[in-house]
Parts: sequence; C-alpha cells; structure tokens
Amino acid sequence: MEDFAPETTHWVHDLSPFLIQFTDTIGLRYYGLGYLLGFVLGAWIIHHAAKLRRLQMPPGAVADLMTALIIGTLIGGRLGYFVLYEPAVFFRDPLQLVQVWTGGMASHGGFAGVAGALWWFARKHRIPFWNLTDAVVTAAPPGLFLVRIANFINGELWGKVSTVSWAVIFPASAAPGTPVNDIAPRHPSQLYEAGLEGLMLFGYMAWRYWRTTAALVTPGRITGEFLIGYALARSVAEMFREPDASLILGLSRGTFYSLFFIMVGVAIIRWSGNRRAAAGAN
Repeated sequence: MEDFAPETTHWVHDLSPFLIQFTDTIGLRYYGLGYLLGFVLGAWIIHHAAKLRRLQMPPGAVADLMTALIIGTLIGGRLGYFVLYEPAVFFRDPLQLVQVWTGGMASHGGFAGVAGALWWFARKHRIPFWNLTDAVVTAAPPGLFLVRIANFINGELWGKVSTVSWAVIFPASAAPGTPVNDIAPRHPSQLYEAGLEGLMLFGYMAWRYWRTTAALVTPGRITGEFLIGYALARSVAEMFREPDASLILGLSRGTFYSLFFIMVGVAIIRWSGNRRAAAGAN
C-alpha cells in the first residue's frame, strides 16, 4: 500500500467529539451542541420574521413552534436513519431507536419529521401552512452547517480516498490498529456539505426570503426552491463522500433520496405558480 506520510503531507484527524467530557461516554458533545445552536439560530430568524410580519404568526408562539420542530426533527431523523439506512438493525433490535446516544440521524428523515410538525402546528394555530414553511426553510441552513461541522469533528461520514493537498486521514476509516502511514487520506466531505448545504444554501434562501417578494406573492415557492437546492447540494457533496450504505440503482442513498426532494420541490413550485395565476384571474 502507498505510504502517504501523513506527518508531512496530510493532517491526521485527532479531534475529540466532546467539548466537555466527564466519562468515556458522557459529556457535552459537539454533535448535540450543533443541533442546539442550530435551533437557537433558527428560532431567532423565525422570531424576526414574525416580528416584521413576514410570518403570519405572533412572535410569542415561536417557542411552541420550536418545541414542535425539535420533536419532529428527532423522531423523523431517528426513524429515517433506521428505515432508510439500517432497517435490518431496527427489526433486530427496535430498542436502538431510543438509544440516541449511540448516534444515527438521517437528514431526509428529519425533513419529513419537520414537515409533519409544521402541518400539525399550522392547523392547531390556524397559520397559513406555506407562509410558515417558507420562514422555517429559510432558518434551516445554519443548523445544517453546524451539524456537518460536528460530523467532521466526530471524524464520521468521511469522504472518498483522495490525494488532494487538503485531504484528511481519518483513523476511524481503517481497521483498529492500522498504522497511520497505511491509512489513505480522504476528502473532508463533511466540510463540503457544510459549505453547500449550510453556507451557500443559507445565502440563497436569505436573499429569496428577505430581498424578494416571493414569500409574499407566491407562498410555498421558497419551500420548493429549498428542497431542490438542498437536493442538488447534497448530490454534489455525495460525489466526494464514501457511501455509508449499499447503493440504490448505482446511486448513493443520499443522492437517491434527494431525487424525491427535487420532484416534490418542482411540484410545490408549479402549484404555487398555478395558485397565483388562478388568484390573478379572479
């Protein structure tokens, strides 16, 4: 095997998943902190939208909304992980579903859980559904960015083998006890996803929501654009990411499931456009 001389050419990942550690398995993890800060930033953005009346919801209801979103994200993300990536594990040991400390969240499942939470919240509080979703998807990318950064800190979900100068050696990608010189460097695909799904998508969504009339004139369109944008960003990142499950039709599962996001996004955009045209005709 080629000797990659990591001490001189590639950085060896040695970051701890804990910000504060009490025991071998208990402590304040960056992964959980990423979710927490993501929800805090999202709450601030949504509160700002409600305060400026772009969102037809009283600012005081933001706390209830965030509670619903947190529950939807956790349930959807956890169920999605087992259904989409580890169904055999779930059927063999269903109790692993509640063992959240072992890790395992699927972003596509998390989105499904959030959609269910939004539908419930909009009906309960009599808020226009698409007006609500447009605000929420605008607030989502910062959380995606932070969680992907946490994935990198954890040294998980690494990329494909590469010799680019910024490639990283992830010791966990090889069998325990493998000499570092024998571990191939890989793309830091977690950082690619953080940039694409987080920073780039946030810039676009913020521009569309705050600097255009799309959210006011065609409710739902920004939601559709978010789904398409996320799917494209995820698919590009998947080109550099090592598949963590078997392929489907020659595609990584992240790319395959993203195709459905594109179809749903296109359908929502067409529906919102047709709805606006119908309203104009009346």
